[in-house]
Amino acid sequence: MAVRIPKPKHNFSRTMTFWERLWLPASLRGLRVTLKHFFSRNITVEYPREKPEVAPRYRGLHRLKRDEQGRERCTACMLCSYVCPANAIHVVPAHATGPERELYSEERYAAVYEINMLRCIFCGFCEEACPCGAIYMGREWETADRDLDHFIYTKEMLLEPEGTPLEFTE
Repeated sequence: MAVRIPKPKHNFSRTMTFWERLWLPASLRGLRVTLKHFFSRNITVEYPREKPEVAPRYRGLHRLKRDEQGRERCTACMLCSYVCPANAIHVVPAHATGPERELYSEERYAAVYEINMLRCIFCGFCEEACPCGAIYMGREWETADRDLDHFIYTKEMLLEPEGTPLEFTE
């Protein structure tokens, strides 16, 4: 069976006019676009001096909350590490005994709580899975560093300072 190839619809063999050979109309159209953007409002942010505004629902760096008495909220249920698709959260539970009982809201607490920020995809599943609302994703977003070891955030780095007002309460 023979295949028919349709003839092209455009006539590319025609000769160009004088103005088309000068490229003047195309150059003026390009200059018009350039001038339109040249006089429009500048949207560039001078980053180190000015901080860009982030959306209200932005999921930034993780924070561990404290309760009203200043104790850690995390009960080391490990749901955040189970639900993390990137496997970036490492939790080691321990039991509070004796004088350290006043530091934690429950008998069980997280002795080690680490988040590997190089693996984290900022999905927010850890925040949704936490039954006691101990972890939330703040609005901070600056994570640049030269040393890879600084991207493993420990519990001390993640805990909000004592006396900090609760940002996101249920």
